[in-house]
Amino acid sequence: ILTDLFMVIVLRDTLEKRGALGQIKARIRAEVFNALDDQSEPRPPLSHENFLINELIREYLEYNKYKYTASVLTAESGQSEVPLDRQFLAKELNIVEDTNGKSVPLLYGIISYFLHGAKEESTQNTFPKVSLLNYPRQNLGKPPTERNQK
Repeated sequence: ILTDLFMVIVLRDTLEKRGALGQIKARIRAEVFNALDDQSEPRPPLSHENFLINELIREYLEYNKYKYTASVLTAESGQSEVPLDRQFLAKELNIVEDTNGKSVPLLYGIISYFLHGAKEESTQNTFPKVSLLNYPRQNLGKPPTERNQK
């Protein structure tokens, strides 16, 4: 019995180190969701705005390596498995990126604009050029508790 228990522990540790255990758990959650999802009741159609919001969230989730959360979002929302092209998304949202902004999700630029840039351009109703980084580069992708506070 001890050897069986030891093998289970070693197997679990190995799967965890390879990242496979998280994938297995996410797959089980997705399958449970699919089994419980009532297919007889059709989902309401996604509005154009909701579709774009979901794409912004998916880009953010994938950038931060929240793969399992992104897969649940995709399954639950009915989004396509293939993400929208980033340039298309930026064009749809009237975002003009600077070179720094292209290395991080569009959502960072939008948040940066509203935290820092909207004050100067509050008389305009259009979304201006998004200049990302008022955030130090090393902070991006870190949990909020680990970021430098301004």
